[in-house]
Amino acid sequence: MSRIEARFAGLRGAGRTALIPYVTAGDPEPSVTVPLLHALVEAGADLLEIGVPFSDPMADGPVIQAACERALKHHVSLHGVLDMVREFRRRDADTPIVLMGYLNPVEVMGYEDFAVAAEEAGVDGVLTVDLPPEEAGELVGALKAHGIDPIFLAAPTSDAARIETMDALGGGFLYYVSFKGVTGANRLDVQAVADKLAEIRGHTRLPVGVGFGIHDPESAARVAAVADAVVVGSALVKRIAELADAPQRIPAEAPAVIAAMRAAMDEPFSAASA
Repeated sequence: MSRIEARFAGLRGAGRTALIPYVTAGDPEPSVTVPLLHALVEAGADLLEIGVPFSDPMADGPVIQAACERALKHHVSLHGVLDMVREFRRRDADTPIVLMGYLNPVEVMGYEDFAVAAEEAGVDGVLTVDLPPEEAGELVGALKAHGIDPIFLAAPTSDAARIETMDALGGGFLYYVSFKGVTGANRLDVQAVADKLAEIRGHTRLPVGVGFGIHDPESAARVAAVADAVVVGSALVKRIAELADAPQRIPAEAPAVIAAMRAAMDEPFSAASA
């Protein structure tokens, strides 16, 4: 059982929803990332999604685009991100880590070399935004051979056949994008999400996480009521950007965004247990 599968199984048994914060590796400078990751776990993160900086992050809105630019000023590469994961693993052998990014850096490294390096570093899942499942067979094979879960994005427009393809190829969880567009927009329709998740669950065995549009504790709690995981990116990265001129404050202050969402998500669980 992979770390991701084990974590979702434990949360399911406890009746809780996973909270998955996203950060761009190296933003605003490389020395901040690993301490921030540990602080996010302490604040209530169940899994961690680490963005690999890329020059043209086409699925991301202005907030995460700017984060990539800040990281790239420090020449943060895929190799550097794997070094950060390796450093994180010295203190935390349990929290699942998903790398999120674009295909080009992986292709440059080579699928097999990347899978070997990711396994050695302690990566649990890989989400390549611009690799459609129909073209992912070679990378999927390399990842699975090294115990790494390939994770795919489902959209409001994904039909049953495509979801079943993602289910057959993927592992860990399925990432549902809550609306058509890029990260950072604020137009979350929780009822529409719930309706689509009911459809998706008829075609996959995987837990379903929801991202895009989750910007405050209220929206996190509402999505947590219908999803297996809540993925939070732009709201956290925006707070990191606000502290970019005082990076030493980031590990102590930015995780408050996640702690507030964790508390809101857990409130119904706590009330039921009282």
